[in-house]
Amino acid sequence: MTVWDRPEPQFRAAPLGRERIIAAAIALADEGGLEAVSLRKVAAQLDARPMRLYGYISTKEELFDLMVDEVQAEILPEEQPGDWREVLHVLAHRTRQAALRHEWLADLLGGRPTLGPNGLAVTEATLAAFDSLDDLETVRRAVETVSAYFTGAIRREIANLRAERATGLSKRDWQRAYGPHVMRMLATGRFPALAKAVRDGTEVDAEASFATGLDWVLDAVAAKLARPPA
Repeated sequence: MTVWDRPEPQFRAAPLGRERIIAAAIALADEGGLEAVSLRKVAAQLDARPMRLYGYISTKEELFDLMVDEVQAEILPEEQPGDWREVLHVLAHRTRQAALRHEWLADLLGGRPTLGPNGLAVTEATLAAFDSLDDLETVRRAVETVSAYFTGAIRREIANLRAERATGLSKRDWQRAYGPHVMRMLATGRFPALAKAVRDGTEVDAEASFATGLDWVLDAVAAKLARPPA
């Protein structure tokens, strides 16, 4: 029986309720990451004994599942977008925005599908946009390809934000600190392609980079879908 199927216990004392437990866990994770979340710490936030939480949640993994499903409600579009491309575009950007609000989400993206009500609703909204396609295997591959892109891009962006906080160096400060070493290495002539990229490349912010990469992936998927079957 999954955590969503299992009924909440009936206590004589004032019930905690899964909603309160999830909200407390998310607050802890937003402040200190997943490592800050434990049933004991959540219980302390709610001024309850840890054993009371086990009536609602059996493991920390179940708690993480509930937290992810709660955030999936933020990802679910308010209304069904038009075609499949718009659906995947909205899904990618809303997932990125949710991960920027809840950085711990990046650590839980890309694993097994979420089976809570909100996660299933997101999946339903995504697949519904492909109703005109009969080849379900192609649909699955299209969704997985776009998901793989935005999951990787989001994780990279969050990793950079964490590195800034851990080192106290902004991206610009980091470039200044390591710039002399890079220039010395490029001056050896051993890395001509890298030297050209450093010399001629232009910097874009994370949001623009994410949007551009997403458009490229969506273009590739569209080309594949438009190709007649072999």
